[in-house]
Amino acid sequence: MLAPVVAACSHLTPPPPILSLASGGVISGIGKGIISSSLGTMLTNYGLNVTSIKIDPYLNIDAGTFSPYEHGEVFVLDDGGEVDLDLGNYERFLDTDLTRDNNLTTGKIYQKVIEKERRGDYLGKTVQVVPHVTNVIQEWVEQVSRRPLSNGRLADVCIIELGGTIGDIESMPFVEAFRQFQFKVGRENFLLFHVSLVPQPSTTGEQKSKPTQHSVRELRGLGLSPDFIVCRSKTPLQEGLGEKIAMFCHVPSSHVLAVHDLSSIYRVPLLLEQQDLVPMVWKHFELDEALWEPLPPKPLQRWQDLADRYEQLRKTVNIVLVGKYTGLNDAYLSVIKSLQHSCLVAGHKLNLEFVEASQLEDEARDNDPAKFHDAWKTLTQADGILVPGGFGSRGIEGKIAAIKWARTKKVPFFGICLGLQLAVIEFCRNVVGWKGCNSTEVDPECETKVVIDMPELSQTHMGGTMRLGKRRTVFVKRDSVACKLYGEPDFVEERHRHRYEVNPDLVDEIEKHGLRFVGHDIEGKRMEIMELSEKDHPFFLAVQYHPEFLSRPLRPSPPFLGMSLWPLATPCAEWFASACVLPSTRGFT
Repeated sequence: MLAPVVAACSHLTPPPPILSLASGGVISGIGKGIISSSLGTMLTNYGLNVTSIKIDPYLNIDAGTFSPYEHGEVFVLDDGGEVDLDLGNYERFLDTDLTRDNNLTTGKIYQKVIEKERRGDYLGKTVQVVPHVTNVIQEWVEQVSRRPLSNGRLADVCIIELGGTIGDIESMPFVEAFRQFQFKVGRENFLLFHVSLVPQPSTTGEQKSKPTQHSVRELRGLGLSPDFIVCRSKTPLQEGLGEKIAMFCHVPSSHVLAVHDLSSIYRVPLLLEQQDLVPMVWKHFELDEALWEPLPPKPLQRWQDLADRYEQLRKTVNIVLVGKYTGLNDAYLSVIKSLQHSCLVAGHKLNLEFVEASQLEDEARDNDPAKFHDAWKTLTQADGILVPGGFGSRGIEGKIAAIKWARTKKVPFFGICLGLQLAVIEFCRNVVGWKGCNSTEVDPECETKVVIDMPELSQTHMGGTMRLGKRRTVFVKRDSVACKLYGEPDFVEERHRHRYEVNPDLVDEIEKHGLRFVGHDIEGKRMEIMELSEKDHPFFLAVQYHPEFLSRPLRPSPPFLGMSLWPLATPCAEWFASACVLPSTRGFT
């Protein structure tokens, strides 16, 4: 996989792109996104402004219609862009907000080329991959890398990750585009990383460098020569292997970086810093040494503290996630990261267990009693229960059963998107008395339609047709748990991704029975936050939006922070404010 880094020196006018391209060999999924994100956070802490672009070589326009089992979760940006989950890593590591243009796909490139062809831009010419497609790729990179960041500053560095591995036919236009780009911007503005797996067969225990040598040879055959080789391995590189790789791959031995499996991803930037990566990058790009002067003695101290804190947690909180895609953790990556962030701040060690929702249903008891028993055993031992977002009817009744358990047994509960809708359905069935109520997504002909399609959305097309992006939620009940968690603001702004909503015509009747809708949209028609009062339940909260998309390692999402605290304490507003580091006002006003 390729993960180029495009940088632009802000002290030059106009700033020419500096491109540092990290290519990947042998296999995909070896942590290239984390390594690229780590480089970004290192440069950020050394005083540079960093942005990123994720390039995916598939023909889809975006990631919105992917199955979570194939690509993991769909990450949503402020502007409603549905993108690859790696952009979530970049936002969390860089603490910045990206846009849909920061995710580039082959589909977007060909769409743009065809639009130009239809408009007559290529009139009289044969439109070809080279130079027309490769030119559009380079233009896209240059334009995005020069746009202001969310803080209003121009980027010094733009980290770009290109999916696939060296030799993949889908990636060839991008590889060729960057081959041309290195001459366009000059070698002093172009830095190439090659991320490669170093396998260690169990039969001999000896780490093998040959796969890396082969992948570098193929990369060089395509016209790109690596400046750095990042070796991914289970254990630290064995003595002499780095020198061997350097000799056969034509790089200095100091430019062979070793990244083995670590106790947490927060240690990756620290490991790269120990190998003097930033000074070598600084030297290659010929950046002004004066930029070092105002730096603190230990630029990555906060990451050191974060990594140390992660390994020093002792008190455990057991959270059970009841979901539909539990076979792949990446399907709930941002939720998992948000729980980790909040537990770090709360001082609790996270023990997260997954329960397949369908295994909680009565049908599972008849078909597979052992799995049914195990699922309920896990659920009943939870300190807190979380029901995340999702689509489709599979597992719906199991999720409703889990929510009923949380409500009746006073177990802390947090629902997200679909989790809110199902919490309302469960309450209406078992408290209000509407036994036949449901969502039109599950049963369009149900007796009482508690959750309905949003009328303005398309019912025939799937991609990009939901209510997407950052939107405002206004607190209508100031005494609510949710309002306290956010620091008692008038409103919050969070990211959405849904096409169903609570039926506004039934809200008044539902609230008469004790369920509180404490947050509405700005028009007061859509229910954004619901909860039970503290006298009825210690912590029963659900939101229509996706707070996991704005959670950061040093600034966790407030609802997740509450979820991490309530199982092991009974906090009041004053205790919560004094014991926790509340988020800054970015996104929470």
